[in-house]
Amino acid sequence: MTPDPRYSRQILLPGFGEDGQQRLRQARVLLIGLGGLGSPIAMYLAAAGVGKLHLADFDAVDLSNLHRQIVHDTTTVGQPKVDSAMTRLAALNPEVELVPLKGSATAARLPELVADVDLVIDACDNFATRFAINAACMNAGVPLISGAAIGTEGQVSAFSGRPGGPCYQCLYPREVGEEEGCAVRGVLGPVVGIIGATQATEAIKILTGLGEPLFGRLLLLDALRMQWRSLTLPPDPDCPVCGGHG
Repeated sequence: MTPDPRYSRQILLPGFGEDGQQRLRQARVLLIGLGGLGSPIAMYLAAAGVGKLHLADFDAVDLSNLHRQIVHDTTTVGQPKVDSAMTRLAALNPEVELVPLKGSATAARLPELVADVDLVIDACDNFATRFAINAACMNAGVPLISGAAIGTEGQVSAFSGRPGGPCYQCLYPREVGEEEGCAVRGVLGPVVGIIGATQATEAIKILTGLGEPLFGRLLLLDALRMQWRSLTLPPDPDCPVCGGHG
């Protein structure tokens, strides 16, 4: 059978093939945040042929977003980010089913959202939401890919959601202070692109079984030196979210 021309170059990859493409076609992914990280994630996953993308964001497009939030453009300033992203993604790949989720991803709402997907990608920008996403994923046993970027630095990790592995709260305790956002510290646009593209790569790997996921590891990027560090992330036996799961 001749591969679909849209996906032919990734189907050629050893270990991917038609089986990998079929797994993507059947996959359901929840992406929380359609900003600097979420923009490249959404575009790469839509282009790759993920079957269903649930897109969650509460914000509207602002002109100050556009140097890094590449799924949006000048014509969509003022629109809800979900609407702006859906227009762009539908044009990129009409074969992907897009599910709009407007409003905040609250702790009360997340369990229902997570229960309907195979994978969650955290591309938000605050600890409260990250903690709530992590708890919902651990409770449901759904893999989570987490990313963050500020200034010229970024980080990526993945959590299997299975007993015995670490979770996001093993990395950051609840007592962590709220980080300053890009409106205060600034951010280099391509840095969030690098981190978001890495998250998208991890998503494709996990969904298709390609390669070795980042489970139990934390990648740290220093873009000024263009250096990556990889750290082992062990589970915290005292973690209130996953400590009793081992």
